[in-house]
Amino acid sequence: MFKLYKYFQILLLISWFLILILSKLKYTCYFLLVYLAQRINFNVVIMETDFEDLITGYLANRIGISDHFLSEGLCGNLAANLLQLHQENDLKEAGIGNDNLLNTNSLIRKDKIYWLDKMHNNPYENLFLEKMDAFVSYLNTTCYTNIQSYEFHYSLYEVGDFYKKHLDQFKDNSSRQYSMISYLNPDWVEKDGGELLVYQTDVNQKIAPTHGKTVFFKSSSLEHEVLVTNELRMSIAGWFKK
Repeated sequence: MFKLYKYFQILLLISWFLILILSKLKYTCYFLLVYLAQRINFNVVIMETDFEDLITGYLANRIGISDHFLSEGLCGNLAANLLQLHQENDLKEAGIGNDNLLNTNSLIRKDKIYWLDKMHNNPYENLFLEKMDAFVSYLNTTCYTNIQSYEFHYSLYEVGDFYKKHLDQFKDNSSRQYSMISYLNPDWVEKDGGELLVYQTDVNQKIAPTHGKTVFFKSSSLEHEVLVTNELRMSIAGWFKK
């Protein structure tokens, strides 16, 4: 009887111990879930602030600018990916005109491009495109833009390259609604050139292609050009479409 009582005490102690562990795990899991929820909410707030920077600037000045729309880490990885594509000769000479009228003219445009696609399974491209998905959702929810799709490509300008004054929306195809350019140029300084020159109604606006900066504007209304580059210039450019 004494042995049974002793075993019972041992089992009781083990049970209490397990209850204590599970209780602590419960609170640990609870605090972990709270922390994760706070981090997710924090990231969403930051993302929506970036979106609002672009939208507010666009409404006020016809062009939205966010200086740190892309994180330093993502910019670095995208830039490294673009340079690798360049080294492997995967970039193609950029053309002008839509698919039906596409042609190359080095007197108008001299950059090289590579289209982004989730099918590439590149983690950094996908992170960028996931942010574009979130931006489309935000635009459609808050501004009722009815954006249905988008397309983006890497763009690389070598020394002496440029893109003359143009509109992004084609004359025979109005599907492009908004243009976006994100820059991937660490340590850019003014002498490097390659600024985006935007032709505003009253005064022209020159925008430096600094690392992480993103610009956003209406594809059909703002003529713009890329000034001659004096150093390698990298970006991701694209359009939100109906």
